Amino acid sequence: MNILITRSMWDFPEDPLEKFLVRVKEGGFDGTDLHLPFLKEKPGRIRSLHDEYGLLLIGMITTDGATVSEHLDSLERRFSLAAEIGPAHLNCHTGRDIFPFEENLRIFLRAEELSEKHGISISHETHRGRALFSTLATREILAAMGTIRLTADFSHWCCVHESLLADQTDIMETAAQRTDYIHARVGHMEGPQVPDPRAPEWAGELNSHIGWWKRIAEIHRARNSPLLAICPEFGPWPYMPTLPWTRVAVTNLWDVTVWMKDLLRRSL
Repeated sequence: MNILITRSMWDFPEDPLEKFLVRVKEGGFDGTDLHLPFLKEKPGRIRSLHDEYGLLLIGMITTDGATVSEHLDSLERRFSLAAEIGPAHLNCHTGRDIFPFEENLRIFLRAEELSEKHGISISHETHRGRALFSTLATREILAAMGTIRLTADFSHWCCVHESLLADQTDIMETAAQRTDYIHARVGHMEGPQVPDPRAPEWAGELNSHIGWWKRIAEIHRARNSPLLAICPEFGPWPYMPTLPWTRVAVTNLWDVTVWMKDLLRRSL
């Protein structure tokens, strides 16, 4: 099984896509993790540039709006855009934490239908503010839908549950079994991103996350999956702590993601 490491464009929002792809290629990454509706280039250009640079494209979309109907409409539009671009896989920020279970379930079910219609696999991110914001909410959705797949960003659950989830081994194993993509950001009990995962004071948090990611990789190897894609998705301000009054980041975000890329290749 190939471990492929993607790089988010989150901290380079103003870059032309080709400039970013050059940076990604030279940085030793295998692909990109791109929020598709934010891209300025036309779908064909996005696809051809990735082919030219030999980079995997993982697309990200969100469902948005005040009502479940608006979320469903946004899902339709963004899936259509993704179909024009042709990513290898879609990651989705799906639903809302404030929607009733039945309304979120409608969105997940429609996503499954659109995935089959367009021939693009999709996984749904464990993300604060979304339907999968907590282990309990995720457990309920997974039990209701046997086919739903996850994008594992467990940093959010650490923050939501104010713990490193040591007392939730059952749901962590269930989530690992249902994961197709990983956002490898290291969270902690009070936030979704440690200032610098290289620092020794965050070794416990780093080791907990690596343990979860290793388990997902083991599962994929046992299934003879051809690849597992992982994005070291550390974010800029306000995810990245900054010095007061200046917004100067406390560490270099590019260096952190390159370090994490190399650690993932050694560890998984």
